[in-house]
Amino acid sequence: MRIVFMGTPEFAVPSLRLLIEQGYNVVAAVSQPDRPKGRKRMLTPPPLKEAAIAFGLPVLQPERMRSPEAVAAIAELQPDLIVTAAYGQILPKALLEIPRLGCINVHGSLLPCYRGGAPIQRSIINGESMTGVTIMYMAEGLDTGDMISRVEVPITDEDTSGTLFEKLSAAGAELLGRTMPAIIAGEVQAEPQRDELATYAPNLTREDERIDWSKSAISIYNQIRGLSPMAGAFTYLNGEVFKVWVSAKPSGSKGSGSTAPGTVVAVSASGIEVQTGDGILTLLEIQPSGKRVMTVADWLPGARLSAGAVFGGGEA
Repeated sequence: MRIVFMGTPEFAVPSLRLLIEQGYNVVAAVSQPDRPKGRKRMLTPPPLKEAAIAFGLPVLQPERMRSPEAVAAIAELQPDLIVTAAYGQILPKALLEIPRLGCINVHGSLLPCYRGGAPIQRSIINGESMTGVTIMYMAEGLDTGDMISRVEVPITDEDTSGTLFEKLSAAGAELLGRTMPAIIAGEVQAEPQRDELATYAPNLTREDERIDWSKSAISIYNQIRGLSPMAGAFTYLNGEVFKVWVSAKPSGSKGSGSTAPGTVVAVSASGIEVQTGDGILTLLEIQPSGKRVMTVADWLPGARLSAGAVFGGGEA
């Protein structure tokens, strides 16, 4: 049996590794093209490509999977099954029809909840306490295919999108290993999704990263966790971008009802206490404009910040 594996970020690597280690015949990997990264904008291969090369697999990187040339290149591989995990593009019908056993996807949510490209980040941002992985047959719609298997994974108060990515990628690989025999044997009893229960997790935008201090402390706390360690949540201080990477889980402290949201109410080595629309949020790890990520204790000696300063607004 011939398998083509499609994926891009680190999330996909454990699933590819499992297929290789369990002896499945993976004939090629498909990943997004190399992209510029970092301040120097150096062309960087995606994690899945690096892993595939390490396993000795040929790698295809079409710019558009919907192009006839890309579909033809996959067809030439004569796959019996296509396995995807966070590939990053919707596959066209022509491609879905190529493998005799279909195309399956390892998706980082409990479908039909959180269909889309950012299910892990948005599950944390929205304050969920449970998520998971669903393996499904792929269809033309956005994560609409019939579900084959699923596993639940709790979200703890300490989880960030980074830690949850690791948990779900490991859970997805383990679930894939348990699901593959039934797929190969044709013994799958897939369950259609209930579209009326669907929720969506679109890719994050710059506006999703901006802190709205009028929201509750717990809401902003979840936003910060959901954006770490990738993009990071940001606000403005004196007209410059000020990122917040870690905050303490809010207690019951509400602060003064007359204090405007975004106002600094206390500053110490233990953190920066900021009034929100509902409660006080304590910032622990921050990144002022042009500087590295650091604890508040490390930043304060050279900083000019005191109670009464206000976060928010925009560029000066």
